[in-house]
Amino acid sequence: MSNYRPITDVWILARAKYADGSKRYGGYLGGFPERARTLLGASIDEPVLHVCGGLARQYPYRAGFGPQDKTLDLDPACRPDFLQDASHPLPTGFRAMLADPPYSEDDAAKYPPGAARYPSPNLLVRNMLASLRPGQRCGIIHYLWPSPPPGARSVAAVAILCGFNNRARVFSVFEREFAGSK
Repeated sequence: MSNYRPITDVWILARAKYADGSKRYGGYLGGFPERARTLLGASIDEPVLHVCGGLARQYPYRAGFGPQDKTLDLDPACRPDFLQDASHPLPTGFRAMLADPPYSEDDAAKYPPGAARYPSPNLLVRNMLASLRPGQRCGIIHYLWPSPPPGARSVAAVAILCGFNNRARVFSVFEREFAGSK
């Protein structure tokens, strides 16, 4: 596939409130999960694991969090489906995975697990891909554009902006390759 080029784009999104009207540091931006699902190749009816997903289930718009989606987080107050550290092997059986971890140790300090539990974006991508089947995709929103690990290819790199005086983020999507493909 010598002509292969990852998708690049820029999304300008607004902050979303949770379904109960509250705001929380680190919540999905309005319109993000819907667009992410498209690049992940997962319809609203296909199961997606929201890694470091916190309160993703409270995202207020119907097309963002599917009826079969699950959350994985370290904070028991978020009542995730999987209370575990994403730096360990992840559950299987999902069509895609979407990670929204803290973007730095300073950001991680604002969450109950703390800065000492800051997850490496490259490790998160490796763990998600290891839990998916060939042809399936994972995505991560972060300040960094992680390197695709062996056996994976970069599918998309999308800059995300949410207003003036806010840091840009990158939504990176990777696909697990089939054995012997290149």
